Amino acid sequence: MAERVYCLYRVSTSKQVDHDDQNQADIPMQRKACHDFADKMGWIIVGEEKETGVSGYKVSADNRDKLQLIKKYAEQGKFDILLVFMFDRLGRKSDETPFVVEWFAKKGVRVWSVKEGEQRFESHTDRLTNYIRFWQADGESQKTSMRTKTALGQMVEEGRFRGGNAPYGYRLEKSGILNKRKHEVYMLVIDEDEARVVRMMFDLCVSSGYGRWRLANFLNDHGIKNRKGQNWHDASVGGILHNPLYKGILRSGETYAGPFDELQIIAPDHFDLAQKLMLERTNERKEHRTVPLNTTGQSLLSGNIFCGHCGGRLVLTTNGKTVRRADGTAVYKKRIRYVCYNKTRRRQECTGQTGYTMHIVDGIVTEVLHQVFNKMQGASGDLIVGSAVQKQMAMIRSELQRARAENTKANKEYESLKAEVLKAIQGKSALPQDVLSEMLEDARQKVLSSSERITELTAELNDGNSKIEEMKAEFNQIVSWSKIFDDSPMEVKKMICGYIIKKVSVCKDYDIKIEFNINVEQFLNGIDGVSECDTSELSIAQ
Repeated sequence: MAERVYCLYRVSTSKQVDHDDQNQADIPMQRKACHDFADKMGWIIVGEEKETGVSGYKVSADNRDKLQLIKKYAEQGKFDILLVFMFDRLGRKSDETPFVVEWFAKKGVRVWSVKEGEQRFESHTDRLTNYIRFWQADGESQKTSMRTKTALGQMVEEGRFRGGNAPYGYRLEKSGILNKRKHEVYMLVIDEDEARVVRMMFDLCVSSGYGRWRLANFLNDHGIKNRKGQNWHDASVGGILHNPLYKGILRSGETYAGPFDELQIIAPDHFDLAQKLMLERTNERKEHRTVPLNTTGQSLLSGNIFCGHCGGRLVLTTNGKTVRRADGTAVYKKRIRYVCYNKTRRRQECTGQTGYTMHIVDGIVTEVLHQVFNKMQGASGDLIVGSAVQKQMAMIRSELQRARAENTKANKEYESLKAEVLKAIQGKSALPQDVLSEMLEDARQKVLSSSERITELTAELNDGNSKIEEMKAEFNQIVSWSKIFDDSPMEVKKMICGYIIKKVSVCKDYDIKIEFNINVEQFLNGIDGVSECDTSELSIAQ
């Protein structure tokens, strides 16, 4: 009976799906080579998977869906041989890929490469030899990647554009600088006509809660065309709103440089606030949303008002009746109310009122907002923001120092064992090969776990460093909002309200409980004279 084969094809970038750097069909080439090889060996291909745009160096095996699917089929005994064009198609992570190959071998699955033959694990010598092979391949991969990154990174760090079309809001101008090929390098400059449109987008996003769909419609309705003279698409608007170039930051992969003042169209704090507001509106943040999803309509509250009895959402309803005056004239009086969705739709028992007059609820909330504004005006943002964040950061620094020490020790152990591998193969090591193999895996796990912990703690520390500046900017933002709130249109008031207030719960007789968003809560708790009331949850009866 012919042996059953499962094939895996992988390319690192989406551009390589059809063609690689030599303009050769990469995925099709791998597939043809594997099929020809299987035919030659008398094997039957029972399945195949392809990974497109997946870097074998950057992406862990645990996060590669296709590889995990193949491992599942291996456990189910659906094939006998895993076939790839070259072993680097399985991955290029030197501290991981050889162990992935060994995993298949332990499941009784033979691993073959069209170019390199079978990857054997019949002896400890086979295993250690394979480790060396992957380490060498990984070294070459890193060198190639480093050369590319260095070239692109240097361009970014020098403030030069990588190439391609200029993003909307900019144009390309000759720099007078020649590259190695004696071609003149172009540089980015701000196009003021387009920049005005970009500023409008960010202003409407931050001040009025416009998302990419609404912005695209706004631009199209006002006859503002894109660079090609066509209507705007929401995807194009979204790309602009998320591009850090508009705050003067150049990017190439993981390399960031700047800010470059000459490229800045949007102030950094304004850009960052837009990112935060857009994140809060995503479906993934549904349960923790702090800004209104929709800023249209007549009500102050949207999506953050709930029944205080059953916890159901309060939704708006409009009705009215015609009233005759003493002189006989008919006047239509409209009534807008917040009603309990659970109670009106009889989804569950609710002991509260069916509805609450909108202008009464909105008036109470507006009064609370005025209280917040009054408390924050004249207070020192620098004084209020600091101490709690600083204390937490000191603890993170201490833990990070310990994690780095553990990682240094683990790396030394791992590198020492790697040096011992060659000795073991030559029969010159004091360690048995089976013991060395197990020790190598244990050391690898220690390196990985300590590295992951360092990454987590470093991210927390960076977040803490930026948190202080972020909170200061938020404090100043609220103070500035306090000055314009009363004279702003409803959509702006709704955005401000949604940013400050997390949740409004309404009970019978207009007993209203208000929860503030976390930073606002911290601001209020840090202000003198507020300690007599619990600012995390404020109740007002009407």
